[in-house]
Amino acid sequence: MDARLFYLMGPSGSGKDSLLRLCRQRLADSPLVVAHRYITRPPESGGENHVALTTSEFLKRKTLGLFAMTWQANGHHYGVGIEIDRWLDLGCSVLVNGSRANFDAARDRYGDRIVPILITVNPVELRRRLLERRRECPEAIEWRLNRSADLADLMPEDTKIVDNNDELETAFGHLKTILTVCNAGTEKAEANGF
Repeated sequence: MDARLFYLMGPSGSGKDSLLRLCRQRLADSPLVVAHRYITRPPESGGENHVALTTSEFLKRKTLGLFAMTWQANGHHYGVGIEIDRWLDLGCSVLVNGSRANFDAARDRYGDRIVPILITVNPVELRRRLLERRRECPEAIEWRLNRSADLADLMPEDTKIVDNNDELETAFGHLKTILTVCNAGTEKAEANGF
C-alpha cells in the first residue's frame, strides 16, 4: 500500500495548529512528515509555523511549479510544496494543513492516497476561541462561524472526524489513532512501528 496524504481541515479556531504542533513533537520518530505551508503572511502573525513569502516570491514559486497545491483565503496565498510528492514516493506518509475549498483538487491529484480529516468544534466553543485570540473583528468572527456551521455535511463520506471541543490531549489521541490505523499496511509504517 502507498504512503498516505492526511489532509487536515477545520475552521479557524478549531485547533489545527495545536494538533499539528503535537504531531511534530510526539510523532517525530514515526514515518509521518508534517508539511509546512508557504503563506504570504508574516512569520510573527501568530498561530501556524509556516514559511513566510512575499506575494512575488509565492507567485514565482507557483510559476516554477514548486507547489503541489495552492489556494487563496483571507487575503493570502497558501501553498504546500512539491516536496511532499517526493516524501510520498519514499514511503513517508504526510500530514498537511489543507483548505476545505481546495480538497477536491487535492483528491484529484492524490486519489486513494488522500485521507480527509475534519477537526470539529461546537459553535459556542469556536466563538470563545476566536474572541480569545483577538485576531479578527466581530464581523469576521461571525463570518467564520457561519462558514463552519454546515461544514461536516459538505465533507466526503470517507472523512474522518476529530472532535476538539474538550481537552487537546483527547483530540490528539483520536488524531493519532486515525493516522495509525489509516497508515497500517504501508511498508514504512510497519518497519518503523507506526
